[in-house]
Amino acid sequence: MKTSSYKFGLLCLLLQGNASVHAQNTRDQLFDSNWQFLRADALGAESAAFNDAGWRKLDLPHDWSFEDLPPKVNTVPELAVVTGEWRFQKGDNPDWKARELDDSSWQKVMLPDIWEHHSNYTADNSIGWFRRRISIPANYKGKDFYVLLGRIDDADEVWLNGERIGGMGTFAPGAASAWDVERRYRVPASLVRGDGTDVLAVRVFDGINNGGIYAAESKRERIGPFDPSESENAGKTGHVVGGIGWYRKRFVVSQPNKHVAVRFDGVYMNADVWINGQLLGTHPHGYTRFEYNLTPYLKSGSNVLAVRVRNEGKNSRWYSGSGIYRHVWLTTTNPIHVPAGGVFVTTPQVAKDRATVKVASEIQNSGATEAEVTVRARVLDSAGKVVKSSEGKLRLAANETRSIEQSLEVNTPKLWSIASPNLYSVRVEVLNSGKSVDSISTRFGIRNIEVDAVRGFRLNGEMLKLKGGCIHHDNGPLGAMAIDRAEERKVELMKANGFNAIRSTHNPPSSALLDACDRLGMLVIDEAFDQWNESKENNQQDYHLYFNEWAERDIASMVRRDRNHPSVIMWSIGNEIPEQFRAEATQKRLRDAVLSHDTTRQITQAISREWGGDVQAWNRNSDPAFKYLDVSGYNYLPDKYESDHARHPERVMMATESYPKDFFDCWSAVEKYPYLIGDFVWTAMDYLGESGIGHSVLSNEPNPFFMPWPWYNAWCGDLDLCGFKKPQSLYRDVVWRRSPIEMVVHSPIPAGITENVSGWGWPNEEQSWNWPGHEGTPLQVAVYSRCEAVRLELNGKVLGEKPVSDATKLTAKFDVPYAAGQLRAFGLVGGKVVAQTTLTTSGTPKRLKLTADRTSIRADRNDLSYVAVEVVDENGQRVPNATNAMRFSVGGVGQLAAQGSGVPNEPASYRAPTRKAFQGRALAILRPTSGAGNITLRVEADGLQAATVTVRAR
Repeated sequence: MKTSSYKFGLLCLLLQGNASVHAQNTRDQLFDSNWQFLRADALGAESAAFNDAGWRKLDLPHDWSFEDLPPKVNTVPELAVVTGEWRFQKGDNPDWKARELDDSSWQKVMLPDIWEHHSNYTADNSIGWFRRRISIPANYKGKDFYVLLGRIDDADEVWLNGERIGGMGTFAPGAASAWDVERRYRVPASLVRGDGTDVLAVRVFDGINNGGIYAAESKRERIGPFDPSESENAGKTGHVVGGIGWYRKRFVVSQPNKHVAVRFDGVYMNADVWINGQLLGTHPHGYTRFEYNLTPYLKSGSNVLAVRVRNEGKNSRWYSGSGIYRHVWLTTTNPIHVPAGGVFVTTPQVAKDRATVKVASEIQNSGATEAEVTVRARVLDSAGKVVKSSEGKLRLAANETRSIEQSLEVNTPKLWSIASPNLYSVRVEVLNSGKSVDSISTRFGIRNIEVDAVRGFRLNGEMLKLKGGCIHHDNGPLGAMAIDRAEERKVELMKANGFNAIRSTHNPPSSALLDACDRLGMLVIDEAFDQWNESKENNQQDYHLYFNEWAERDIASMVRRDRNHPSVIMWSIGNEIPEQFRAEATQKRLRDAVLSHDTTRQITQAISREWGGDVQAWNRNSDPAFKYLDVSGYNYLPDKYESDHARHPERVMMATESYPKDFFDCWSAVEKYPYLIGDFVWTAMDYLGESGIGHSVLSNEPNPFFMPWPWYNAWCGDLDLCGFKKPQSLYRDVVWRRSPIEMVVHSPIPAGITENVSGWGWPNEEQSWNWPGHEGTPLQVAVYSRCEAVRLELNGKVLGEKPVSDATKLTAKFDVPYAAGQLRAFGLVGGKVVAQTTLTTSGTPKRLKLTADRTSIRADRNDLSYVAVEVVDENGQRVPNATNAMRFSVGGVGQLAAQGSGVPNEPASYRAPTRKAFQGRALAILRPTSGAGNITLRVEADGLQAATVTVRAR
């Protein structure tokens, strides 16, 4: 069918109220509003004639995995049995499973605990038995139920009333551990007596290290979006549920002879797209942009775009979200046009008095006849004034795409930097027979980047150390939804807390985040992949299934979309790749793929110790992993900097990941070595999934790698899930010389007990002097400072003075018997006070306090107002131990988009209008719904004075 026979177009596109800040651009229209959605599979839903009247109407971006799940019906009850008194016996005897066995002579033990503690049972390759009588609720009568046995090290067999109900792991010989797997065994109703004489017997094998029933399991109840019994990848993805979802959108086109394309900025994952029943294709990668040409399949009148999203199986190591979680665009052009990503702006020569701007433009002729075009490139300043222009000519055959390069000189340019993020734009206009047939603009910055091992990383000729933070893509209470303001706020928080660089882990970020980095002055390492040809952590459905076929296409998508962003300084082609030491050919393949689209930036990759390999063979094995990198990324390898530099003095290094608690040593190395250009902590902000990786526990508590349900948040960030500062951020402020002194207090630790802090964790400290019930108990107070010494006072009484220095890692610790009042720390230089900080015991909760980050926002679905909710005393001081339950109500032209707190292990709905305070605060997120007007948020809590705030949508 010829193009001229179509009767469609877009100047009068009817998008059912798709108004936005982008609406004035008729070329690229935001295509986010009024989609129909179903959280299930639907046979035939790709057909234009399919009846979707019963589906839910919503706007994009959208993430169904963070929406509340419906209540469960006909569930199998669960019985938690670990906590409490058991009988324990060392050794092994098959008769010990019998219900009638007299175990009165066995040792009484309290579980959960390891048997090295409760019975001094330290032998390896040993067996022990646990028994207890269990009370079974009357309402379980006649029903099967699950008995919850938590975590057992290493293997187990379990009997109820002498009948085996389950087991995990393997006993010796041929022992196989299941130490980190939660046990839940189904009990047939026929085995239950229900009269108080039911006996549970557990046989346990311990191979090495600890043994016994060491952790209790919480019931796997469905709470808000969380369901640990149905989540495919459990705590790794935050105990949420993926599955299949469908999106459908109707739209009308009314102008002929146009080229129409739909562009998705991110869909997680395996997106199948149809137009009017015609399959356009499938896109596996969950984070890269993709586009389809709709032109051949559009028809006059109504058209239907249908998208099926399949987030199935174990496919991610962190919370991915599900659905069309980033923007969708509809682009309408003439047959002669600039394709997506077709303008590439570079600044090959940069000086204070003059800069060369090179514009490479691809022009596509999708028409049926040859055409000669004029390409006009203009550089505009931030005020929209043309500062330079150039014209060139191209002859294009039918269905041909060709490029043209134009160089323009800008006098006395305003350079882009993190302190002064000055932006220009390039407008490329295509003319055919003197008539403008396409025009497109892209922002860019004039800046120069240089990197070497002698002078480090330089921006515009000045050495700069990268104060980096790794971030995942989720937006806390919003889930994965990449609403523009949420992405911008994330960058604002990073900048406000001292960071100058972001590593986007482990995938390309949203366009909105990069736009914010350009505007605010934040450097970015843009990362493509978390795996290549091999899966990670037994995620058999992850991207490794698609890598070989899709790698070049996804690299092209990332680089072509992001290469004009001045904030992007490096491309990362992988993170902790399992085959990293034996994949030179793959690394070169990816390097060549990047360079085919951009030769102006360095290429990096995050290298870790060999997965399951010999860590002592680093010098022999590691060099192939760095072969094709311009900047070598080191994950948790500070011990290799000096030795690797001695072997490879030309190698530029950076810590692509580091532990929060090792920050002083990590940053000291960055300041010391010019070849070490920066440090990226894992992580700058808390994120969903990898549950509890940043935990701290007491020595009498289980210490797994990940924390079990109900943990759902990684808890390793400088900032919590809502963006509030955590103690490690205060320490970073001191190390980075942003603050002269900070003080935190460790939660009480019982006598004889110590604390175990995970690699990504931080001691259980708070910025609080509210510890009721612990009067007289010594509490550990940590003071961070770069002064020469610190002095501590409680209620005006001097408690002591201690030196601080590099040797103490800028930390002084005091044991202070708790007494309510005022705790003050003074920083001393030459014996004189030069800085101070204070913690004051608050009064009891009296009222709520609301603080909006902005009280005037755009009347646009892409804008938000973040409202901090605090429980305060009569003096307006936050009560840091308050846990009041709060109720939210919103009136006017807005809605409660989400609410939340930073708590990592108390799952709750993020959409319901209720939230329990954590550390005396919570967060409410307001989103405009319809036009200009006021949005009013009222928050109430029993026994407290309510509060109201008004936000104006303009």
